[in-house]
Amino acid sequence: MRAALPAAMMNAMSDASPQAADDPQVAGFLSAATSAPTGLIIEGDAGIGKTTLWLSLLQTARTRGFQVLTARVGQAESVMAFAALADLLGAVSDEHFAALPPLQRLALDRVLLRAGADGPATDQRVVAAGFVSLLHILAADAPVLIAIDDVQWLDASSRTAIEFAVRRLKGAFGVVVTERCVPGDGTTAGWLTLERPDGLIRVSVPPMDAGRLHALISQRLGRTLTRPVVLRIAEMSGGNPFYALELAHTHVNSGDSPPAAEPPLPATLADVVRRRVGLLDDATRTLLLGVACVADPTVELLARAHGASTDEITAGLERAEAAGIVVLEGNRVRFTHPLLAGGVYTDAGPTARRAMHRAIASVESHPELRARHLALAASSGDDEIFAALDQAADSARARGAPAAAAELMDLALGLGAHDPMRRLKAAENHFLAGDTAKAAAALGEVGSIEPPILRAMATSLLATVRMYDNEHRQAVDLLRSALDDAADNVPVQVQVLLRLSFALNSIGELDDARRYARDAVKLAEELGFPGATSAALAWAVHVDFQCGRGLDETALARAMKLYDSTFDVPIIFRAPFVHALAMSWTGRLEQAHQELTAVRGVCLERGAESDMMAIAGFLAINHLWRGQITDAEAEAAEAVERAEQLGGDDVLIIPMTVRGAIAAYAGRVDDARADARWVLAAVRNRKASHIADWPGMTLCFLEESLGNHREALAALDDSFIAAGPPTTELMYAWHLPDAIEAMVGVGRLDDAEILTAALERNGVEHDRRWMRAVGARCRAMLLAARGDVAAAEQMAHRAISEHDHLPMPFERARTRLLLGQLQRRLRQKATAAKNLTDALHTFEQLGTPLWAQRARSELARAVVAPAEGLTPSEQKVAEMAAAGATNKDIAAAMFISSKTVEHNLTRIYRKLGISSRAELGRRMDQPGL
Repeated sequence: MRAALPAAMMNAMSDASPQAADDPQVAGFLSAATSAPTGLIIEGDAGIGKTTLWLSLLQTARTRGFQVLTARVGQAESVMAFAALADLLGAVSDEHFAALPPLQRLALDRVLLRAGADGPATDQRVVAAGFVSLLHILAADAPVLIAIDDVQWLDASSRTAIEFAVRRLKGAFGVVVTERCVPGDGTTAGWLTLERPDGLIRVSVPPMDAGRLHALISQRLGRTLTRPVVLRIAEMSGGNPFYALELAHTHVNSGDSPPAAEPPLPATLADVVRRRVGLLDDATRTLLLGVACVADPTVELLARAHGASTDEITAGLERAEAAGIVVLEGNRVRFTHPLLAGGVYTDAGPTARRAMHRAIASVESHPELRARHLALAASSGDDEIFAALDQAADSARARGAPAAAAELMDLALGLGAHDPMRRLKAAENHFLAGDTAKAAAALGEVGSIEPPILRAMATSLLATVRMYDNEHRQAVDLLRSALDDAADNVPVQVQVLLRLSFALNSIGELDDARRYARDAVKLAEELGFPGATSAALAWAVHVDFQCGRGLDETALARAMKLYDSTFDVPIIFRAPFVHALAMSWTGRLEQAHQELTAVRGVCLERGAESDMMAIAGFLAINHLWRGQITDAEAEAAEAVERAEQLGGDDVLIIPMTVRGAIAAYAGRVDDARADARWVLAAVRNRKASHIADWPGMTLCFLEESLGNHREALAALDDSFIAAGPPTTELMYAWHLPDAIEAMVGVGRLDDAEILTAALERNGVEHDRRWMRAVGARCRAMLLAARGDVAAAEQMAHRAISEHDHLPMPFERARTRLLLGQLQRRLRQKATAAKNLTDALHTFEQLGTPLWAQRARSELARAVVAPAEGLTPSEQKVAEMAAAGATNKDIAAAMFISSKTVEHNLTRIYRKLGISSRAELGRRMDQPGL
């Protein structure tokens, strides 16, 4: 939403009156922020009055009970990582910090420079997560307003944390920022995103007309200018109040001579600044250059840099303050307007700027700031500068600011440090900061890097970048090359092998993925590093499981024992996560839920958004299998929301896949089809992991739920039938019972036999209750289709006994439904009705309406008396035809010819006095007939 500020607000801006925030639009922003996250971007040209409005709004917010966190961002090139975030946190009390988890508190203490290097290194995600946690702790007391002036100059590390936070705010929050830009062309809206799409308002501060400028000049200068002079000032300034006031000052200082004799007025804002500063003596201008070179200048720092006493510096600053150029606030100094700071710095010239940065570097104690000043003081690098930049980059990285670390390495590269190690460090930090393009650019042509071990590390990192861009085949080629270059370095080999195995797994080449995973385990064991061994073992167990080789519980237990939480690897290599998935996928669902919830708690503290997205998806699946549809829908919605916050269609694939599957169970046919088709389109032309098959599996289940056997099979890739499925584990084969039921329905009994036998065999071999239960159910269907209904009923009872040890109520209800159908065919009406009623009640309680309807239909048939005069064979044909089976389907199920089915139907129609299948369906559904 975008709007211009009305005249009433502009009138109030002249003296920074809080009345400016009483305008309905801005007042509405504050009112909305008391109930839901709401944002306001104040945009406009330099000097137009954005800060005046911002300050007025802050004053009004405080009177309304808001807790206001502020940051006024400067243009200085020497800004330190998290400078703006530290400003926002500066007024927060220690008691609020004390409520944070220890890891998050340490991270924010490092942002505020209150903690050193003791303890684990800080990840930028922990900083962002800590900021979110702290904001919600504050909001428990009163609404919170986050206010940033000149947001276009935010340091990259602060912006990352703030962007992360504002997307995740829930409750009474306001975010107000000013941005210097041509109205409508600002970049803030590209990253400042709230949970509510309509929660962000942009207002542009328009130029003042001559009348308002006249009032402003009169109020500020204490005298009234003539109308012709005001009109001339209005024309030259374009209505910009800062420019207009400077022109008015120039006019007043020129005396009251006639207009024809007046000296020319400054033609641009730059000329205004140049003239204002030019009135000062050389010593004061030099002092102001020092102020402009520092992000947070103090009298003491300036005194040390200039080799003067604090009294001498204060006296010089007071002269500049009298000229309206700076303001002294205690021992801190700031320019009255950012334009003045920029003008002082630019007009000083490169030689003077370098000299000032050199002087400040000589007295600056913080490694990061000192390194920046050293770099800005030089036109080419030397050992001292490069060493300082290296140390500063390491410090920034340890504080959770990889973007700042990358900038520092870029400074070194720009000063001539083109050695491969610094290129690698720059690329790694850019990658950690989320900028894969800059990471790849920093690496350059990796094939030219020497020695081979550095080439291996660079190539491995470039491969990781390619994987993040979903170019897994390119990644595989790069990693194979890296493996050759890392032949003599075991730690790097282990890293490359794990990444290579992961990339191969992502393109479906499971045998090679498994082989490289086993190699990683062997080398990690030789290395004797427990964290690496745990990661390799966990991943190897996971790949073996996907390949249908069962769960190596001994290896997984060892991975858990060796697990080191401080060893930084992707979550899929972390033993507790792999263990939780294994429990879920082997039917130990309650234990899996507890473990996944615990892993999520750790990820939440660390701010690992992509990991939390994945965990939400797997928890959704866990809830679904346990029959908790509502909980599953909530987790799936969270997974989708987190994926949308991360950005990009690729990250949405798995959450959308899971959401579609749950919609199918919940009977939301259109939603399930829409999500499945979206995913199918997203994964077209690329081979991914097993879960990429889920859209087809979802559509197969959905169509089978609707009784559409042929459509259910059409949703699947038939290629897995000839060789048998690669695995029948629940996670990858939950659709097999649906496919088998559909095959039986269309008479493809041989194909159904292959899949059923695989379920039965693997269920015994790997001791999987789910496989044994659904395998027995599918065997019962096959026996019935081949005419042995009595044996089928006994097999269904065996399936029920397996379900007794499996916490999957939906699957148990499906088996009860089949058992009731078989008992109805055996004329066991009372027992059939009981089992069908139990199935119906379960389906209704679970919220699976399509299956509840199937149970109702079967229950109605169970109490239907055989139509008078129909033989048992005719009765069976009539029931199948009424259920929608084709003549071919009926023939296959009853082992008779299609011609015989036609003759049976002709006799049935004649006996019942009807003439169509539609009438047959209605007749067979009538109780008592």
